[in-house]
Formats: sequence, structure tokens, C-alpha cells
Amino acid sequence: MTTARRDTYTPETLLSVAVRVFNERGYDGTSMEHLSKAAGISKSSIYHHVAGKEELLRRAVTRALDGLFGILEEEHARVGRAAERLEYVVRRMVEVLLAELPYVTLLLRVRGNTATERWALERRREFDHRVAELLKAAAAEGDVRGDVEVRLATRLVFGMINSIVEWYRPDGRGSSAREVRDAVVRLVFGGLRKEA
Repeated sequence: MTTARRDTYTPETLLSVAVRVFNERGYDGTSMEHLSKAAGISKSSIYHHVAGKEELLRRAVTRALDGLFGILEEEHARVGRAAERLEYVVRRMVEVLLAELPYVTLLLRVRGNTATERWALERRREFDHRVAELLKAAAAEGDVRGDVEVRLATRLVFGMINSIVEWYRPDGRGSSAREVRDAVVRLVFGGLRKEA
């Protein structure tokens, strides 16, 4: 191991490497040996900064969840008609997903096999519930369709947004992040808005 490589190592770069490896191999399929090889450092160096791979997982999914829950605290998500707030939240969800793509990808792949995964799933359900409540309020205000059950509409919206992690690659050869965001908002609200 070279000194130069060790000098560039930080907890943040370790987290980035761990997320990449977790997404490639699956969390359960990743060992500390895999992480140390991918990071180019010894396992003892990893343990110097974290208790183990589950702490890395918690840090990673927390980053994704903090980004999503942060949206709900933004002024445009809290003030105005429910449909306008919902549209803002959907737009920002896509932006956060694209900005934190590896972290959100990992969040969407947790299955509940560890305490951290179960915690992350519960937080995701809480976020989904809050967005569903916003959709329900928009329907009650008469701004979005009332002929589609709220839980079904919410699942379809989340399904569209969450599927982005499976195909979007920020390599400049496909659609830009802005194009993806705008297309999602147009498609979701073209279908949700109540016809005049």
C-alpha cells in the first residue's frame, strides 16, 4: 500500500467507496475484505473510523433520507395549495435522487435484514406517508383527480421516480438531470391534475 493512497483516504471517500460496493455486490454480499480492497486500505484502517459495514450503511442511507426529508421542510413544500406543494415535492424528489444517486439507489435496495435496514425502511414509509397525505389534501381541495385511489396514485408516482435509479447514468450521453426532472413532473401532473 502506498503512502500517497493512504494520505488521500477520508471517512467521506470511504463512504463513497462503500456505497459503490454495496450497490454492485449487494449489502449482504459485501464483506469488510471487499470494502478494504475497493478502498485500497486495510480493514484495521476502516475499523479506525467505523464500527463496521452496518455503520457505513447507516451513514449512507441517512444521507439519502436526510435529503428527502429536508424537502418537506422547505418553504414551497409547506406553504400554498396542496397540489402546488405536491408538485414542488415531486420535482425536488427527482433532484435529490439525481444529486445523491448512489445513496438513494442503496436506500431503495435495502430489504430489512439488519436493524439499520429496518430503520431505513420505516423512515421511507414515513416519507411516503407524508407525500401521500399531500396528495390526499390536493384531491380534497379539488386540484387533482379524485377517481384514482390515493395509495395507488402515490405508489405509481413513487414507482416512476424510484425507477430512475435503474436506468439513469449521469455520464452526459443520455438525458440531463433537468430533462429527467421536467419529464417526470409533466407526466405525473399531466395525469394527476383534474381536467377542467
